[in-house]
Amino acid sequence: MSSPAKLQDLPPKGGYQNIPFKRVPAKTYFKGWQMIAGYAGISTVGLFLYWLNVKENHRNEIEMRSARNVIYPLLLAERDREYLKQLRRNRDEEAELMKNVEGWEVGTWYGEPVFKTIPKDKLVEPTFQEFYVHTDYKHMAQRSDVKLMN
Repeated sequence: MSSPAKLQDLPPKGGYQNIPFKRVPAKTYFKGWQMIAGYAGISTVGLFLYWLNVKENHRNEIEMRSARNVIYPLLLAERDREYLKQLRRNRDEEAELMKNVEGWEVGTWYGEPVFKTIPKDKLVEPTFQEFYVHTDYKHMAQRSDVKLMN
């Protein structure tokens, strides 16, 4: 059997269409002046909203500053109160711990005042380790990272 003759591809009748090679300009939706006016309008609205936001933030900062100024004396008083309570707990713990030691008075070294030149009614502030002497080490270690307010 013989194979059928192959048909060659030929151009369509009437020829191929012309190849478009001319520049096709993009479709314009807005004119130049319209784009500049739109930019100016959007910028104006954005600046107005920014100004409103700045005013609101300024009001909030003033309110927070006022609240901080109002509550600060209360926080200082509570801190001082808790400090004195802890000193009292330390003295009570010392009295309980040393109750069986003969001649021991709380706040002295076997009856001798530790600070001889300081009046008895003056508070001698303990060191950090003395203040936390009767607590767990982990509590003292946690507190050592916090800066005390003056």
